[in-house]
Amino acid sequence: MNITGIIITLNEQSNIKDCIESMQSVCDEIIVVDSNSKDKTRDIAEELGAKVIIQDYLGDGFQKNFALDKAKNDWILSLDADERLTSEMISEIKSLDLKSSGFDGFGFPRRNFIGSRWIKHGGWYPDVCVRLYNKQKTMFKKVKQHSFVETKNYKILKGDIIHYSFKNLGELFAKPGRNFSTRSAKIMYEKGKKANSLSPVLHGINAFIRHYILGLGFLDGIDGFTVSLSSGVNSYLKYAKLLEYYRDPKVLEAEDFNKVW
Repeated sequence: MNITGIIITLNEQSNIKDCIESMQSVCDEIIVVDSNSKDKTRDIAEELGAKVIIQDYLGDGFQKNFALDKAKNDWILSLDADERLTSEMISEIKSLDLKSSGFDGFGFPRRNFIGSRWIKHGGWYPDVCVRLYNKQKTMFKKVKQHSFVETKNYKILKGDIIHYSFKNLGELFAKPGRNFSTRSAKIMYEKGKKANSLSPVLHGINAFIRHYILGLGFLDGIDGFTVSLSSGVNSYLKYAKLLEYYRDPKVLEAEDFNKVW
């Protein structure tokens, strides 16, 4: 099929092989945009026939769009290194008539895992993401975090993709504290978003309720509670960090807002 697969990477040697082999079932070209990995990510990708481009990390949407003008095909399949196509999704993509579909893109239901455990509630499934799209019609939104393909003209496919979100519960809590919440706080500060002393608590509680009760996270037992708690902690931290920028000039001065990570 005339599809170019694009993967953005940073130190993904444990994931990149399975991701590329999954995409090779439907793609006749694969491009890896690598953010200066220190491990064997690039070597593995090149051994599997992927074209590797080195690019300092620009932020989520910008990085995922970076290789569009280097892709030989109009149709782009975008996966993260820790994602895989299921056999059902591969069959469904192969059956598509992309030239006459009339759609700008196709949405993929996504199964998110912690370890080997599929988290089915709390907003973690079906978690539909448009990942197959026509670059002449659309692209990822130009934002540094939580980007998505900007189109309403898409069809949701029946198959799933698999996302190995976190290796374990420790990673579930470490990533929001280390990366997500800080990046979110930076982005909100640059946009002029304000916070007060109640903001972290109220947003944290709201996130927990939204995932655990409204999102039926309780149906996933202890994992559902833990995932919802993590969402609450992440929301609390990003508003606490935002508030800290306004409260503490020393912290603000030391923060590098040009650094995405």
